[in-house]
Amino acid sequence: MFKQWFRIDEELIFPNENGIALIEVESKKVCMTRIGDEWHAFAHKCPHASGRLDEGFIDALGNVVCPVHRYRFSVKNGRNTSGEGYYLKTYRLERREGGLYIQI
Repeated sequence: MFKQWFRIDEELIFPNENGIALIEVESKKVCMTRIGDEWHAFAHKCPHASGRLDEGFIDALGNVVCPVHRYRFSVKNGRNTSGEGYYLKTYRLERREGGLYIQI
């Protein structure tokens, strides 16, 4: 599968009160969160039961927590940190001269 890079307008990323923004890139919904100075991008649905992760929250360890069953995933690598064995799709981001880019 061929992947492409797309520029994200950071001024259009508006995280909700739980620290998660839902954006659309090339008709694909992607969640984004900022931890410190780093943006992270990940799938908008939980791999377990398709809960909307933009309705979840980011915990103190930097994991996204699904609102349906409270499964936790690292936003850095998609690893299931609550131990159920699932993996969350994450997306590569790069800071370039022209701004922030995501690989889809």
